[in-house]
Order: sequence, then C-alpha cells, then structure tokens
Amino acid sequence: MRNVRAAVCVACGAEHEAGNDTYTCKKCGGVLEIVYDYDYIKSRVNAEKIAARGEFSIWRYLEFLPVEEDSKLGPLRVGWSPLYRTEKLGEALGIPNLYVKDDGINPTSSLKDRASAIAVVRAARAGRDTVACSSTGNAASSLAGGAAAMGLKSFIFVPGRAPQGKLTQLLIFGAVVISVRGNYEDTFKLSAEAIEKYGWYNRNAAINPYLSEGKKTVSFEIAEQLGGLLRAGGGGRGAAVSAGGFAAPDYVAISVGDGCTIAGLWKGFKDLYATGFIDRLPRLVSVQASGCCPVNRAVETGRPIERMEENTLADSIAVGVPRNGAKALAAIRESGGITVNVSDDEILAAMRLLGKNAGVFGEPAGVTGTAGLKKAAEQNLIPAGAVVVSVVTGNGLKDVASAQRAAGIEPSGAEGAADSAGAGAAGSPALLRIAPEMKLLEEEFARRGLRTQTP
Repeated sequence: MRNVRAAVCVACGAEHEAGNDTYTCKKCGGVLEIVYDYDYIKSRVNAEKIAARGEFSIWRYLEFLPVEEDSKLGPLRVGWSPLYRTEKLGEALGIPNLYVKDDGINPTSSLKDRASAIAVVRAARAGRDTVACSSTGNAASSLAGGAAAMGLKSFIFVPGRAPQGKLTQLLIFGAVVISVRGNYEDTFKLSAEAIEKYGWYNRNAAINPYLSEGKKTVSFEIAEQLGGLLRAGGGGRGAAVSAGGFAAPDYVAISVGDGCTIAGLWKGFKDLYATGFIDRLPRLVSVQASGCCPVNRAVETGRPIERMEENTLADSIAVGVPRNGAKALAAIRESGGITVNVSDDEILAAMRLLGKNAGVFGEPAGVTGTAGLKKAAEQNLIPAGAVVVSVVTGNGLKDVASAQRAAGIEPSGAEGAADSAGAGAAGSPALLRIAPEMKLLEEEFARRGLRTQTP
C-alpha cells in the first residue's frame, strides 16, 4: 500500500510495517494507528477529482483507505448516507444550524458497516475464508452481512443481552452466533481466544487498527456534503467552504462506547486537514450514557479510564472497559471537545425528538449524540450560530423493544382494550385503540383534544 507509511503505536511511538497480521504494538502491546503518506495522497487525488467520481460509497475516498488498489471491493454500497439540514429539530434543540448524518441507512443499518467493509476486503486479500468478532450487536451484524456478500464465513460473539433484532440479522446473514452468558468484556475475551486458536481474521475494531479507517469515511462525507449544502444556501458562523468545496462544521456529536468510532471520526477530519481539503478542524462532542461513561469520566477527572458497570439500555455503547480508550481520549482532547453524559430517559426522549422533528428513526445508541447536543445546548456549551452535525449511528429497528418503550406502547402483540373507554388509558397518547365506529372515533378525538380540521 503506497499510501500507507506505517502502523504506529499510540502508547510508545514504535513503528511497524503495515500488514494484515500487525494488530497491536510488538514492543508494548499498545493500540496502533495507521499513518499515511500525505504527500503521496495529494499527488494522486484532490477535491475536484473526488467530486467528479460516480462512486457514491466509502470507496469514493479510496486513496485515503488501507487497501491495495487492485483489491476486490465488497459489492454492498456502504456509505454516502444522507446529511440533512434539520431546521425543525434545530429549533427544538436551540441549535439553528443543525445537520443530521443518518448512518442508519447503510446495508445492515449502522455506521459499523464502514469498518466491516474494510475488514472483509482485507480478509479476502490475505486469503482468509473466515472472519470473526465480538460485538454488542451492530459490529456483529455488519460483519455478518459484509462477509456473506464477499462469500466469507463469519463467527460472531455477542453478550446475552444483545437485542433480538440484531441476533435475527446475524442468523439471516448465515453467521455462526455464540451468545455469551456474560457482559461485553467476557464476550471480548472469549472471542480473542477463539480467534487466536482458530486463525480467523480479527474484525475486533479495538484490536484491528485498520477498521477505524473505514469509520473515518463518515467525516469525509460530512465535509463534502456539508460543503455542498452550504454552497447551496445554508448558513452558519465560521463554516467556511474550502476552495475544493469541502467544509468542516464547528461541532460534531457522536455516541461513544469502545472508543473506535469517535477515534475514526477524528482521524478522518485530521486526514482532510493534512491534505488541504479543509482549512480547520471541528470540536467533537463525546456523548455517553450516564450508566456507562468510562471515557467521558476519564476526560472530566483527568484520571485513567476505569472500569464501569454497563447500566444502560443503549446496548451498542454499553462498554464498561473500552478497548480503544486511548484513541478516544486523544480525539476528545486534541479537538478541544466536550463531554456530555445522558440518562436512559434522555436517550428515549431523543428517539422521539429525532423522529418527530426530523423523520429519522434511530436506535438508543444511534440517537445518544442528539440527546447530548440537547443537554449541551441547555447548558450553553454550544455557541449560537455554530454549525453542528449529529451523527445517528444506527437505525431504530435494530432495537424494537426500546423503540416501543420510547413510543410508550406495549410490546408487540398486546392489543389493549377494544372499546373507546379503554382507548389510550395508558401508553402513547398518539395511539388510539377503538372499535370500528366513527362516533367512537369522534369522541376519542374530542376527549384527547386532537385537532382534526385542516386550516
């Protein structure tokens, strides 16, 4: 890979030759960072060349990715998810220049597809026929889907609490699923032992340094799409569009679990800045669940990351021992970032807020960034007029049980009373359960004060 210079340890600085079997530092065991030859990249591509491409996926930015130019790329279209200007949601949050990046529309409905796309390409290039990982759910389903599309076998380790929707995806994609009676830490350890014993390709993003490189493509898209929207008439203080048409927002909010995603997000913006695609860097907003916030707690206290219990319904970020904590801390601190912790109730409220005001359906972890922005705005941490992007990392159908809880309805199958007397007695005020009679419908509308006449 001529575009890759080395794999460098973030702990001791030791350099290693980049390769499929180089996962961690051979000197101290630390996490590795893929370092690029930016001069070479600049000699091969610029903003104008990218804009002219008809490839609307992560491979649009191939020169920035750790894959050989002649590698067989996956057939699924991963990336180029929409960036929406969300005026109504921005008004509700007190952030007028708010944009939402909806990564729930990826092939398996989460941002993790970006990392898995790199994993299956590198696995196939290395001649491996089997890939494996541990996951709270989304990385697992993304790997299973990507592997199936590439003709690879997959072994997936998930904690017993993984939502049924995600387990169903895994089985539909043909993965062998190992549901571990324990937490994410237990699951990770078992997967690591099995991967080493059987020689499978390791897709664990906290170990494999190449996977954050896939996640960083969300930053490339944000900068390119935001530049296009601003040129088309968007506004926002300080959000200058570069000569090549890319633009960095003032703030980017994202949910944080293992630390891999926020690390990749920051890496992407740094790559663009180093190659002249953008002329400044955004500040990151790291949002975690109050019941499991080891990364944010370390930033706020100045102490090392310490284990926490996994007490949150947001399963995708329920990581008590972040494996990529060093990179996450560096991303937050280097960007001058903000840390925000939100309760499960605030997360559920954000699901409703995004759905009602932006038409975007996110799972709990997917909307945690938006929940954090609401709290940050209330605490006056976001300047008026700032251009802000909230990344929704996963689709709401990933966790139907939590979505039902957010909507205030009973689990699937509960019919409730059939007559108007019991209609809406509990649960969602927008859900009416009545007999098929117009008179009852009119009475229920009147009882609830619902406006039914158009202006």
